[in-house]
Amino acid sequence: MIDGDPGLWLEDLHGEEALAWVRERNAETAERLTTAPGFAALAAELREVLDDEGRIPYVRRRGKHLYNFWQDAAHVRGVWRRTGLEEYRRDRPAWETVLDLDALAAAEGEDWVWAGAEVLRPGHRHALVLLSRAGSDAVTVREFDLEALRFVEDGFQVAEAKTSIGWIDADHVYIGADLGPRSLTASGYPRTVRRWRRGTPLADAELVFEAAPEDLSASGWCDPSEDYRRHFVSLQRDFWHRELFLLADGDRPVKVDVPDDAEKYVHRQWLMVVPKTPWAGHPAGSLLAFDFESYLGGEREPAAVLFTPDGATALAGHFWTRNHLIVKSLHHVTTRIEVLTPADGPWTRRPLAEVPALATATVHATDPHESDEYFLDVSGFVQPPTLFRGEAGGATEVVKRASALFDTEGLSVRQHFATSADGTRVPFFVVGPDRDAPGPTLLYGYGGFEVTLTPGYDAVTGRAWLARGGTYVVAGIRGGGEYGPGWHHAALKADRERAFEDFAAVARHLVDLKITTPGLLGIEGRSNGGLLMGAVTVRYPHLFGAVVIGFPLLDLMRFHLLLAGASWTAEYGNPEDPADRPHLEALSPYHGFRADRAYPPILIVTATSDDRVHPGHARKAAARLKELGHRVLFHETTAGGHAGSADNEQAARVEALTHTFLWHHLRGEA
Repeated sequence: MIDGDPGLWLEDLHGEEALAWVRERNAETAERLTTAPGFAALAAELREVLDDEGRIPYVRRRGKHLYNFWQDAAHVRGVWRRTGLEEYRRDRPAWETVLDLDALAAAEGEDWVWAGAEVLRPGHRHALVLLSRAGSDAVTVREFDLEALRFVEDGFQVAEAKTSIGWIDADHVYIGADLGPRSLTASGYPRTVRRWRRGTPLADAELVFEAAPEDLSASGWCDPSEDYRRHFVSLQRDFWHRELFLLADGDRPVKVDVPDDAEKYVHRQWLMVVPKTPWAGHPAGSLLAFDFESYLGGEREPAAVLFTPDGATALAGHFWTRNHLIVKSLHHVTTRIEVLTPADGPWTRRPLAEVPALATATVHATDPHESDEYFLDVSGFVQPPTLFRGEAGGATEVVKRASALFDTEGLSVRQHFATSADGTRVPFFVVGPDRDAPGPTLLYGYGGFEVTLTPGYDAVTGRAWLARGGTYVVAGIRGGGEYGPGWHHAALKADRERAFEDFAAVARHLVDLKITTPGLLGIEGRSNGGLLMGAVTVRYPHLFGAVVIGFPLLDLMRFHLLLAGASWTAEYGNPEDPADRPHLEALSPYHGFRADRAYPPILIVTATSDDRVHPGHARKAAARLKELGHRVLFHETTAGGHAGSADNEQAARVEALTHTFLWHHLRGEA
């Protein structure tokens, strides 16, 4: 099947035959799940959760305004709106509508989905608004006047593409866009950086930088910080290797000589570096600060070593306000936060806030170019979010508390460690009731791209799963970032098997703890987590009672030929490379499904509009499983892109399908 793939016709995204197959599979799934007792009620209940007015409206400051994008029952597509700080402190703030997407979509007859906006500094008069059709990664760009509250006639406009754009000043932007042949990389991202002047054709924009066709992407930006205004270009060689250039002396790119696999950027006078492999005596996952001008002059000794990891603690993020640095770390996947202040000697540091055990804090620095203001969001599996506001170095106040959206009575949160095949301890969280006997359990995993899974309040899972008596488990397997870069590197490419072994070890340990049994254990993952689900189903089908595979990567022999797939070869390997091809064939779930194996029931979910992970992966896997005689259901939404939903109604329906499927197979009820 490697050389002659019988499922290739299902990669024809909008082909008549492929879409007819999708409609047939969707109808089959709807017949099985949407007619089940309780489905309609569950979908309605989850829609209420997603539309709940007690959710925290998270904001971003631009000038005197706090901006928020909001969706609810009255604003299905959403509304971009703003208010002031004093008003925001109120339980029910008064909001000014900036842009109503429902009205815009109706007026233009388009399926618009919000994709963000960039506001011009200083002055905050204009914004570049990004709109996606049906939730795809590709966007259209339009300039918007934030005083007149309308699109700028003859302003900056860019047709649909995976565009990179950012302000230089009121009349110029840096842009990477689809300008025709040879303007995009093999992954479909911009290959050039151009300086575009207002009122001139995009095709005539001045070329500033050009990447090679085999590179991932190139982008440019202007740092607008007062007294530190600089211009930069980033060349993304692949997913894990990036070069940073300072544009100097008439756009001459000067490479910032930091390892390509390191995270690096400049804030005011500081060059910040997080090496991903050991560098100059500093371990991977350290946080280093250099004086930028001195570094360009050849100085390589850091002005400050701000974080050094150990076996239990990893850097989880760092966020600048104008004059302070907020550092977030994880100790066995529980959050710690400090605020650091630059000084001539050692930087001063103090705890920013106490984060409860088995909880997570997320920092939002609202405008690091102009303010020391920050917002701190704290939540846990059974703890609704609380939003704090402060200014680094000053006091902190509670400004918002979210509603409790599911009953947590009798639920506990515990952390355990499983032992993987090679002896590695793998952390996982268990949320659920204390039971005398095993019960229905849902195990979630991801295990890739250094993504860290931490405790957080998920009202949909709470209402659809926990409130109905289920136990929920989140596994921090290798491939993720729970213990820093080394945890990620341990499951790269040919070592991907370790992520699968870690997940299986957690599943076995749940049985050993008498939390569940294989027949009562469901598993779920999306995107790279969908690859994980497919792989563990192939290898360990006896460990699970039901499997949900969402928006997945499943064909590891052709992923590099489909949409953005070429950008992931640094994570998985390259099928065109003879050195990588054997392990990719061995890891590929699509090629591993067999007729003579007994697999648990499987639900595969994808979206036609997903222009990141091609829906052909999901289609082909479902078709092959069905052909081999296995129990598989398939559901493909039209809109929603890689997120799988363009609005709350669609999100509620997909979640209702998922949980109806799981309850039916894990407890014999629908």
